Amino acid sequence: MKNYFALVDKDPDSAFGIRFPDIPGCFSAAGAAEDIVPNAIEALRLWAEDMLVPEPSVRKTIVALPDIRNALANGAQLVSVPLTGGK
Repeated sequence: MKNYFALVDKDPDSAFGIRFPDIPGCFSAAGAAEDIVPNAIEALRLWAEDMLVPEPSVRKTIVALPDIRNALANGAQLVSVPLTGGK
């Protein structure tokens, strides 16, 4: 099973934003913290139903990206999300 890193961030008056650095255009949101991973799994699975997904990057590669490094410095977090199903 492949696992992809998702970047999760939250502005004070918004839902949690979830995006996948390896898969531009694949994103989700969650109103509550307990919904982050389930919503991310669903977004990734739905994306993979219609699109080929690249091989997942290792953590070191993801955190070296300037926008990711900046987001992490400002309170965002990375979570590992399994790809269930898809191509």
